[in-house]
Formats: sequence, structure tokens, C-alpha cells
Amino acid sequence: MADIEYLSTRQAAVRLGLSLGTVQNMVENGALPAWKTAGGHRRIPVSAVEALLSQRKGGVSAHDSGAPLDLLIAEDDPTLQLLYQMTIEDWNLPVKIRIAGNGFDSLLQVGQRAPDLLIADLMMPGMDGFEMIKTLRAKPELSRMSILVVSAMDRDEIDKRGLPADVTVFGKPIPFHEIKGFLLGHLSSRPR
Repeated sequence: MADIEYLSTRQAAVRLGLSLGTVQNMVENGALPAWKTAGGHRRIPVSAVEALLSQRKGGVSAHDSGAPLDLLIAEDDPTLQLLYQMTIEDWNLPVKIRIAGNGFDSLLQVGQRAPDLLIADLMMPGMDGFEMIKTLRAKPELSRMSILVVSAMDRDEIDKRGLPADVTVFGKPIPFHEIKGFLLGHLSSRPR
């Protein structure tokens, strides 16, 4: 396989041990360079996949810009808050985790310091995730903040109520494999 220069998205996903959707998102957010064939298929340089693998093996700190990735989790369930905290800390990545119990608290925390990535539930007391996300996306200075939604809400209902197009939505149970892929993608795309 040494003479192959490019991989399909699926081949890259297998090589990285990530889902196809995570690799597609990594391509979309610039964490993995790719080009598009005339037929619309993405091709990812093998060198980019190998570089990401070697960074993971050598520790993510190899491309850490000095400060940890700032992650804000908007989740009202204390059990899920603890699950997020324990699981993500167990990955031993340079990530600073902040937790907010509802949309209002999340907006306050974003106002104090915008995170690199926001993971939000949609069904929260007070201000729900829909209103919180629409409020955040109305502020141009926050347009670079990535937002993931993790919700038990029916996908049709989510589509009916509407979210900005750049928000990635996952169902519950919490897809930690996907979240880890997003974190690795963010960390690999930071300035060195």
C-alpha cells in the first residue's frame, strides 16, 4: 500500500479507527486535507492520515499550541455531566472541560470565554439548546466556535424546530467515539 498516495474517506476512516461521519467532518472542518474528484468523491492524502496517526501515537501534545482545547458541555443531567467529565478526562488529551447545566449558564460561560467546541443537549430547563444555539450563532464573533448536539430528541422533531446548518447532531446514548474524533480533529488542526 506504500505506493498509494490518496485514500477514500472510507479507507481513511478504517486506517484512523474512526467512523466515516467523523472523517467527513474532519475533512469539512479542515483537520484533514482532501480534494474532490470529478465524480464528487473526496480523496485524502495518505501522508495526512499517517501524520495524524503518528501524532496520536506520540501524544497529542505534539501539536498542542500550549493551551488546552476549551470544551464547554451544556447538559442538565448530573449523571451525564459526570459521564462526560470522566470519559473525556480518561482520554488524556489536552482538553479543559467546563460544564453548564442549562442554556443561560452556557451563554454566561461563552460570554466570559468562548470555547473552541460546545457540546449541547437540546432539552434543558430555562433556555433550551435550540434557543441557546440560535443566540450564539447570531453573534458573528462566535462563528468559528464548533457546535455538536447530543440529544435523545427525535430527529424529525429536531429538523422541524431547526438548527443552523453547521451544527452536527448526534443521538443519545452519547457517541463518545465520534466526540473523541472531533476533539482529535480540532487538536490536529491547531497551529503548531
